[in-house]
Amino acid sequence: MIKQFFPDSATRERLLCGPLGGHIENFAAILASRGYARSTVREKLRALGHFNRWLHRRGLSVAALDESLIEKFRRYRRRHGRVDCATAPTLKALLAYLRERGQAPAPEPVADDNLPHRLEGDYAQYLAQQRGLASATLINYLPVARRFLLQRFGASEWSLGELCARDIHRFVLQQSRRVSRRRAQLIVTALRSFLRYLHQRGHIGADLAATVPTVASWRLTELPKALPPEQVERLLASCDRRTPGGQRDYAMLLLLARLGLRAGEVVALTLDDIDWEAAVVNVRGKGARHEPLPLPQDVGEALVGYLRHGRPCCDTRRVFVRLHAPRGGFASSCAIDDVLERAFARAGLEPAFKGAHVLRHALATRLLQHGASLAEIAELLRHRRLETTQIYAKVDLAALRALAQPWPGGAR
Repeated sequence: MIKQFFPDSATRERLLCGPLGGHIENFAAILASRGYARSTVREKLRALGHFNRWLHRRGLSVAALDESLIEKFRRYRRRHGRVDCATAPTLKALLAYLRERGQAPAPEPVADDNLPHRLEGDYAQYLAQQRGLASATLINYLPVARRFLLQRFGASEWSLGELCARDIHRFVLQQSRRVSRRRAQLIVTALRSFLRYLHQRGHIGADLAATVPTVASWRLTELPKALPPEQVERLLASCDRRTPGGQRDYAMLLLLARLGLRAGEVVALTLDDIDWEAAVVNVRGKGARHEPLPLPQDVGEALVGYLRHGRPCCDTRRVFVRLHAPRGGFASSCAIDDVLERAFARAGLEPAFKGAHVLRHALATRLLQHGASLAEIAELLRHRRLETTQIYAKVDLAALRALAQPWPGGAR
């Protein structure tokens, strides 16, 4: 593998000189598999060679490799005026590679006497492991807990036992004045969760979650933000399916438009989730649930086309991967929103709402207009409660007209 990047035998010998010599060949293959350009792989291997020789001169082995040693090497390079962008990410990736294979020591647990840090880490673990919440929920909940405690205690010592209902009311009122109604609802939900956690862990004596005020929510006051069917088809047609990127984007948009998947569910989809013989896709839904859905023919054909001709070779099991190095699955559902935004621009569409849910709403609206019941729509969208689906009744104009009363004074 190294020979294709460094044909000169003397260069290869210099690169392999040191305690990392037995690992560089496999690591080079991993870099190549992640889609890095040839020049980038060469640059990363040169940085690795410098580190390997530095270890050799100091008589250090792989067993000594950790983050502090990498930082020491970087300081050594800076003192000698040799700073490059490839060193830090390359050595961190190497350390992760060696740790995965048990060939480098695991990081030492750091004793953290800082209450805020310990509390936030424990709360995150509680949400993920005991509550089974998705990472996207943690991203929403953790900042709320942090802001609440910072507003109450600031830089002073955090005496959690002093928390009272007045602190909670003050925080909710202050936050609700500066955010939208929906965001305020999320804040009070997150705050209740955090207060229940504090009570369960014994940090506070009373269950203060019951004192969190509610944010007014008038259900069914808005219409679902949906695209008309012709705009959905225009959006799909905007994908250039002659290119790998167009094949990937078309398959992702079809999953949103035909099955009503959420953006995070598209990101989390793996090759093992598709049962081709049964024509079923197992969706990793909210609350760590796995829910089977039928795989329509056009969605299946789009996936096959992408997997055969558009998906780059890489070692991840995720269905959808980045087009550029390092190749792997998307980090978050924001990538789906970016794909949608580019598709809207190509199609010349300017909807008021451009998130992935606009296609989920479009699917529900179209099914309702073609005679599907709310219960059937709820089953497809995997709503836990039928009440969640009731908002789509407002777009069933034919049924609403039958209920409408004559306007007083209208035409006879």
